[in-house]
Amino acid sequence: MVKKVEKPSATTSSPLGGAVKDSAQQIWLAGLGAFAKVQEEGGKVFDTLVKEGLAIQRKTQAVAEETLSEATSRLASVATGINSKASGQWDKLEGIFEDRVSKALNKLGIPSAQDIQTLSQRIDTLNAQVAALQTPPKPARPAPAKTAKTTKTATKATPQATSPAAPAAEPAPLATPRRRAARRPAEGAPKRG
Repeated sequence: MVKKVEKPSATTSSPLGGAVKDSAQQIWLAGLGAFAKVQEEGGKVFDTLVKEGLAIQRKTQAVAEETLSEATSRLASVATGINSKASGQWDKLEGIFEDRVSKALNKLGIPSAQDIQTLSQRIDTLNAQVAALQTPPKPARPAPAKTAKTTKTATKATPQATSPAAPAAEPAPLATPRRRAARRPAEGAPKRG
């Protein structure tokens, strides 16, 4: 069974109880005094702590920015090196691909771009030569056409041959409108009477 412990009564006072009571009272008073002191000087301490915190924050930001710039420059140099290696590899890969495709097309009988360019140049040359051959040579200048007056006098002056070996001369062609215009007097010129 459980035994009950008796509580000391308030009426019993022992020297130990009084000492504990006095000690607790002193601790309580010291706490109140510290609280009052902190209230009085708390604003000053708070401002000092804020200033120290701001100084530390600036120092850490400067160190962080310096570290970040160093890391960025290192990464940029590494990226440049990787990029140059990658572009070199891409160039090699592109060359290999082009060679294989050209070989495959050649096996299939498909001409390359260079073959087509060569053929185009040959076709252009041949077209120029054919065009030069097709243009007719310029005929020699015909004798100047006789005017109607000289034609009439020439037919009157030459008698027609009646011999069977000589063909009959064709009559002179009729005057064309251009020749008629030549017979008309020019505008504003005096008329002959």
